[in-house]
Amino acid sequence: MTPPSGVVLLTDRLVARGGLDRVVAGAVAGGVRWVVLREKDLPRAERAARAVDLRAILADVGGTLVVAGPDPLGGDAVHLPAADPYPPPTHSLVGRSCHNEAELNRLTTEHYATVSPVWPTKTKPGHGPPLGPDGLRKLIRISNVPVLALGGVETPEQVTACVKAGATGVAVLGALMRSANPAETAATLTSAYVEAVTPVQPQTATKEEK
Repeated sequence: MTPPSGVVLLTDRLVARGGLDRVVAGAVAGGVRWVVLREKDLPRAERAARAVDLRAILADVGGTLVVAGPDPLGGDAVHLPAADPYPPPTHSLVGRSCHNEAELNRLTTEHYATVSPVWPTKTKPGHGPPLGPDGLRKLIRISNVPVLALGGVETPEQVTACVKAGATGVAVLGALMRSANPAETAATLTSAYVEAVTPVQPQTATKEEK
């Protein structure tokens, strides 16, 4: 399974404006194709039901649901916290949260990593210090797996900075969960990503220029 790229949505039903399904559906309509189901405080049965609902939303566009924690809840993609045991469980797709060089160097069979926080984040105030684009770039250079940038990514300019630093995508929570129009927000961030990864074509000289 291909690791996540582009704009990756992290869920938080407690701040989801208008409900979690509404936000995810809007984000998918705006171009998001990867969603990470968090909600780790819920009982397994309720969380599994959420996974079924979100997979149905993503299925229409060929998207993928990643489940936070070692239990894929009937799927085959998981994302582990930095403190979870090594080696990781065997699944088609395994990611892990990392914050520094030591944690990146500890990776074994993971397929990708998130690196955070790039900027200050409302979701985890005081978490840091923020890496900034330069710090992100340094960690990406030593990583043996693709890296998603996480933490405080809210604007097209920040998406562009992360891609220029070498990130294969950005993981976004607050900017989408709290958005009044998640489809529009997702489309704006996704457009910035697509533009950042699209090679600049050399201009062909016109006859007048020749």
